[in-house]
Amino acid sequence: MANPSISNQQYQFSDYLKLVIPFVLSTITTPLLGVVDTALVGHLPNPAFIAGIAIGTVIFNTIYWLFGFLRVSTTGFAAQALDNALLLKSSLIRPLFIAIFLGLVFIIFQKFIFSASMQIINPNQEVQHYADSYFSVLIWGAPFVLINYVLVGWLMGISKVKAVLFLQVFINVLNIIMAMLFVWWFRWDIKGVAFATLIAQISCSLIGILFIYRYLPKTHQKTDLKAILSWQSLKGVILVNTNLMIRTICLLIVTNHFISIGSTFDTEVLAANTVLFQIHYMMAYLFDGFANASSVFSGRAKGNKSMELYNQTLRWSLQACFICPIIIIAIWLAFDTSIIKLLTNQTEIINLTLQYQSWLIIFPIVAAGGLIYYGVFSGISYTSSIRDSMLLALLLWFIAQYFAVPVWGNHGLWLAYSLFSYGRTIFLVIWIKKSRSYITA
Repeated sequence: MANPSISNQQYQFSDYLKLVIPFVLSTITTPLLGVVDTALVGHLPNPAFIAGIAIGTVIFNTIYWLFGFLRVSTTGFAAQALDNALLLKSSLIRPLFIAIFLGLVFIIFQKFIFSASMQIINPNQEVQHYADSYFSVLIWGAPFVLINYVLVGWLMGISKVKAVLFLQVFINVLNIIMAMLFVWWFRWDIKGVAFATLIAQISCSLIGILFIYRYLPKTHQKTDLKAILSWQSLKGVILVNTNLMIRTICLLIVTNHFISIGSTFDTEVLAANTVLFQIHYMMAYLFDGFANASSVFSGRAKGNKSMELYNQTLRWSLQACFICPIIIIAIWLAFDTSIIKLLTNQTEIINLTLQYQSWLIIFPIVAAGGLIYYGVFSGISYTSSIRDSMLLALLLWFIAQYFAVPVWGNHGLWLAYSLFSYGRTIFLVIWIKKSRSYITA
């Protein structure tokens, strides 16, 4: 039996905001796993422990960030399929198949991944040993992490925000409890932290499957796995995900290039940039909540071929482009020094960070459209526009940093990054008119 039709429902901006708030709360819990691991090990006597975890976290963050498209695309496909029980099942099964396949590939090639990472990072032998201890345990969680992306994305697509929030909070709370038990009680050190995170990842998958079983529509028609997983059926999903993966690769290129250029400056400037970038990440996570809400409503519009709902979603997203930066900038101006002091207690770095803080005020303004309309377009699976806009923004980044950095130094570096963020907005917005054709297709 299909879900009750939503095509005739009238939505208000308040309905949009009801999704935004839980999505923001669930999204900002994402980076906490690595933070918890680092904090616990940071209180152990050997500094090589924290260095080993830092390296392991970098490896996993890079891998999982690269394949984060599984959550985004699944949200869009699920939202589009709300009125069709069979399509709703397919929107879960196909990405789950891809997630399990990719997770097994990571396990099979774990030695290659680790050795290649060590050649790039090149730590000393002791740090490499502890990084290996951490990595060799957590790599077994790769299938579960990717499965969790799909489960959370699917639950987001059908607007089960309480379930999403529960899963995100659950995995972090369980990780903290298990890590304290393994590290402080059993004295397992770095392996204890890794096993705690692995158990949390596996447990999250199991709880997520229970939620899926509860919310998956029951049909009398037999599920044809062969048809669902045929190449013809998977091709569209893979194309959407490939475009989103290219977007992520562009982001990684800009981020790594930014860090590489920043490392040529003074150590204090590099430290200030690190603090600024961490704050910038938290701002981006806040935008993610709005993007997810836009994705759900645009997906619903496509699923019901409702141009009215799609235009409404575009209007709400435009409103969000004004509201979200105002909120972020207000929070920053009210608590700027306090936020910086959470990340560093060194007076020189604090003062230097405050000198460059104007770029954090500019970022929400120029990046809002690119981050929020990204959700709109991923919701209707119009990901070629996301790919192309990001490639154009990447080109703008290379041009801007080439001319700006030699003239203005670190300010030039942040100017280039701001232009890149603005490019993501401008180059994506130009596809809005064409995106309407995807609703009735």
